[in-house]
Amino acid sequence: MTIQPGTIIISASALQDPNFEKAVIVITEYNEKGALGFVVNKLFARRLNELVEFKNAAPFPLFAGGPVDTENLFVLHRRADLVTGNKYLFGNIYMGGDFQQIVHCINNGTLTNNDIKLFIGYCGWDAGELEAEIEEGSWIVKGTDEQIIFSNDNNGWEKMK
Repeated sequence: MTIQPGTIIISASALQDPNFEKAVIVITEYNEKGALGFVVNKLFARRLNELVEFKNAAPFPLFAGGPVDTENLFVLHRRADLVTGNKYLFGNIYMGGDFQQIVHCINNGTLTNNDIKLFIGYCGWDAGELEAEIEEGSWIVKGTDEQIIFSNDNNGWEKMK
């Protein structure tokens, strides 16, 4: 199966990295330099309002997107009508956007966890690295599924394996 933005990969039982145990990852970028994605089924230990800079925000869930760049928040959403400055990825999925606008929409309830996911960190692979890991049996490649991305079911891995 071809990997492209929107492809879902799940960790195989053979993968021995605790960062990716029972992980469901959506690939958001794939090119000659490598791949980037987010773990969509692992809640982070804190909520948005528990981060100092967002202490006045609603208690919105955060997801542990991956072990890379865990000092930053990343956003996937499907509400380009509410969030400006985003980047189109695939289907009805966008990345990033005006974060003040995002927090405002979360606070007033116009953005819900059915439309947006906030991630701490991401997953990254250099050129050829993800393909090698798939070849060795660490990852199972699935199709594209927007519902999985925005599901709030932490057991998504069990359903997809």
